Amino acid sequence: MFEISQLRCFVAVAEELHFSRAAERLNMTQPPLSRQIRLLEHQIGVQLLERTSRTVRLTAAGKAFFPDAARILRMAEEAAATARRNAKGEKGSLSIGFTASFGYKLLPEIVRHLRELAPDVSLTLKELVTGAQLEALHSGVLDIGLVRPHNHEGELETALLGSEELYLAIPRQEADHWPEQPGLDCLHEKPFLMYSPYEARYFHDLLSGCFLQAEVLPQIVEYVAQIHTMLALVKSGIGVALIPKSACSLHFEGLLLRKVLTHPAKPVQMAYSYRKDNHNPALETLLQEVLPGFMAELMD
Repeated sequence: MFEISQLRCFVAVAEELHFSRAAERLNMTQPPLSRQIRLLEHQIGVQLLERTSRTVRLTAAGKAFFPDAARILRMAEEAAATARRNAKGEKGSLSIGFTASFGYKLLPEIVRHLRELAPDVSLTLKELVTGAQLEALHSGVLDIGLVRPHNHEGELETALLGSEELYLAIPRQEADHWPEQPGLDCLHEKPFLMYSPYEARYFHDLLSGCFLQAEVLPQIVEYVAQIHTMLALVKSGIGVALIPKSACSLHFEGLLLRKVLTHPAKPVQMAYSYRKDNHNPALETLLQEVLPGFMAELMD
């Protein structure tokens, strides 16, 4: 069977219709070029070029062979380029898990930057709670998970992405009943919407610890798993709630959001996890060229 190098020689001569120009274009001398053409014709079993001392013309077989030869050459070059882009993390696929609150602001920004850097990478986005993401990482379903801090997993690499403040969500009609710069103490014995200890365990444990440290006992009226549901209940006047800053992009009419003074000032932590043995080049692009910029911003 003929070789790609032989096709490259034939296509150059067919396009130039001149051996000297084709040889110059390929950075080779004319004798090896002529030899490659003869080997190609021998492999195919037909004459492709008519040569005289002054002219070069395609035979009927050469004219028929040329379009397919050029197409095969393009496909080979594209395949090589694809392999190089995959190796550089500029092409391929990447599966990203995220919790709901990451999806409000941070995830769209990460996806935007990744697409600018590597537009040919195919993305799969899966909204899952942290526990489900860890299982998907172990099984190889996910390449990376945007998660809340969790217990160390031996085969997973986990790093802190950043942290953010808590905001108090109150009904607009009750604005005068709440301080402009609220602290946790203003929630003592007040109707409060708490995160579910099962579906939203991280936020449940975080707020429970904050309240214990501040010696605050809110009046918990409901346990809620999703932030958007929590905000809808706040709007209805059932109680108030604490949400991470990233969720402030959920605009609910009739609500006010006020930053809460806490110690530390940014108690909500964001992390990412991936398998240590995952060598997906697209993952390396995300880890090395996309996430560091967000980490610098979120750590300020």
